[in-house]
Amino acid sequence: MNNPTHLDRYKKLLSLLDKRFKEEITVQEIEDTVFYSYRNINRIFLALHQETIGHYQKRLRLEKAAEYLKFSNQPIADIALDIGYNEISSFSKAFKKHFNCSPTIFRNSHEFKQSIIQESIKEIDINTIDTPSFTIEKLPDLRVLYLTYYGNYDNIKAIENTWEQLSIYALKKKILHERTVFLGEILDDEEITDSINCRYNAAILLDDNVNIETKGLFNIKVIKEQKYAKFIHKGSHESSYDTYHKIYTHWLTKIQLELADQPTIEFYINDESDTPKDELITEIYIPIV
Repeated sequence: MNNPTHLDRYKKLLSLLDKRFKEEITVQEIEDTVFYSYRNINRIFLALHQETIGHYQKRLRLEKAAEYLKFSNQPIADIALDIGYNEISSFSKAFKKHFNCSPTIFRNSHEFKQSIIQESIKEIDINTIDTPSFTIEKLPDLRVLYLTYYGNYDNIKAIENTWEQLSIYALKKKILHERTVFLGEILDDEEITDSINCRYNAAILLDDNVNIETKGLFNIKVIKEQKYAKFIHKGSHESSYDTYHKIYTHWLTKIQLELADQPTIEFYINDESDTPKDELITEIYIPIV
């Protein structure tokens, strides 16, 4: 879509939906935000996002519920209320339609997986388990310029293309320098979200004195201050899966911390253009309470 007005209004709408997806957002609120009729902005949203506004809202709610079921002991009724369902029966029906199983079965399946992991290592000295070392750090507010990639996290070429687009844009805006910090924001869990809808933000940390107007699908936002468990991965981006597997497999056995309901952040320390893949360093920040 080449019309910048349409694109800007789509971006405003997407920001509204992402910030308030747990709430009921009226048609009037949407029209007041984008200065279009709901019918017209829904057509634009569908063309750019491959799903309607209503479906997007519902999907985000149910995927967030699935995260809570997977990572917390929160009662199902409380989860339903938290994501905007006043009746647990309505929530259960919607959840089953989306995930092809009830909330209870979904939670039990993940608890079963965890029990298998626990059983397999029950007689092993947990002090000998190869868990990546980590430190606890609190990151301040991070103001970033970013471009969102939608798709499978394993599609490294597509993600690299997103980074190339962001870098070209940043060069045109004259905001890149030798101390520029590059980071990625991982917003979805591939076990819950269909790969075509998984979101990854390629981002550049902005200096305090930088003020630019964004165009197209480029955006600026602030990632709020958050506490993290920081891990170090050495090697190619493709091989980071192994590090993540070690982190999450042994989280329950050796890492006595509770996950926070925030995206994971990766900081890319090396310049890929002059660093061998096996020498690349990625700092992985897992949000914790």
